Amino acid sequence: MRTIKMLSIFLLALGLVAVASCSSAYNKEGTGEYLDDSVVTTKVKAAILGDKNLSVAEINVETFKGVVQLSGFVKSREDINTAVKLTSKVPGVISVKNDMQLKSGAPSPQLKN
Repeated sequence: MRTIKMLSIFLLALGLVAVASCSSAYNKEGTGEYLDDSVVTTKVKAAILGDKNLSVAEINVETFKGVVQLSGFVKSREDINTAVKLTSKVPGVISVKNDMQLKSGAPSPQLKN
């Protein structure tokens, strides 16, 4: 009787662990997607670094499933437009989400790719 009870508890715990692990993996990207996004992020940063007028230290770049988010504070709207344009030309970029702001504090307009 005790063995059956212990076996039942073990199987219940095993089932709960299996369900919990499935639900947590649902929203996360796989290893391949993570590596692809890392490569895209690196290429975008390199493109921004290659422009004399832009400072890669002022622009944050994050990528999730090919969607690149640019954030940070820049000097002018021209810098925003340049960063978005450079980013959209990088292979692997599906779209660009612009969250950059002017240093004066005024939020930038959302530019769509």
